[in-house]
Amino acid sequence: MFLIDSHCHLDRLNYNLLHRNIDDVIKKSYTNYVKNFLTVSTSINNFYTIEKLFKKYKVIFYSCGVHPLNCAKEINNFHTIKNLSNKIKELSCIKRVVAIGETGLDYYHSSQNKKIQKEFFREHIRIAIKLKKPIIVHARNAIDDTIKILKEENADKCRGVLHSFTENYNAACKLLDIGFYISCSGIVTFKNAREICHTIKKIPLDRLLIETDAPYLSPDPYRGKENQPAYLFQIAKKISILKKIDIKILAKITTNNFRTLFNI
Repeated sequence: MFLIDSHCHLDRLNYNLLHRNIDDVIKKSYTNYVKNFLTVSTSINNFYTIEKLFKKYKVIFYSCGVHPLNCAKEINNFHTIKNLSNKIKELSCIKRVVAIGETGLDYYHSSQNKKIQKEFFREHIRIAIKLKKPIIVHARNAIDDTIKILKEENADKCRGVLHSFTENYNAACKLLDIGFYISCSGIVTFKNAREICHTIKKIPLDRLLIETDAPYLSPDPYRGKENQPAYLFQIAKKISILKKIDIKILAKITTNNFRTLFNI
């Protein structure tokens, strides 16, 4: 069986107490059938860290982009949106970069800089279209604006994925209509995730991805502990139950979906 963690932050795992090093993380993951990883950048400096740490590991892919909560700071660091945009374009030409992001909108943690978030979300989409790479989208308390911008910027030309899906079926349909994939995190295993589970049951298998978002959002039965890619198995198991298919079949389908979307 072959599982791919389509969204994690490997540089943020606890290498002091939980893991000896990245090789230890990979070994634990392999034991649970997780054999490829997409570690997602949230800022330019974060991207440099990711590349430095994981460049020699062929099983690790990465993205390049600026998280919505980091937009204002990064634009200030680079003085203009154009300068920051050019840097993302430059770094995204590296072969191991398979996606642009994570980008999007986050009104839960910050509603003060909506204008900047929206503007730079649009810029990420334009970069993705130009470079012919998919985008990884973060949306929290902002799904309506997220979908509106995706449509206005013709994001169907680059496609992408809404990571850690927590929305309803109506939102899922709108995303599917513009060619997007839906990625399920450990949230789907939570006892209060009934609506999400109901929606996941209806989403076509060929548009599903799975992720840990490690070190965040540990699935049951590991809630309260730091997440890690090895726990992806628990997420896959839950989704296979929801979809009423063998976990090996789900693994094969989601792996193929990952390779299709990210052109691997």
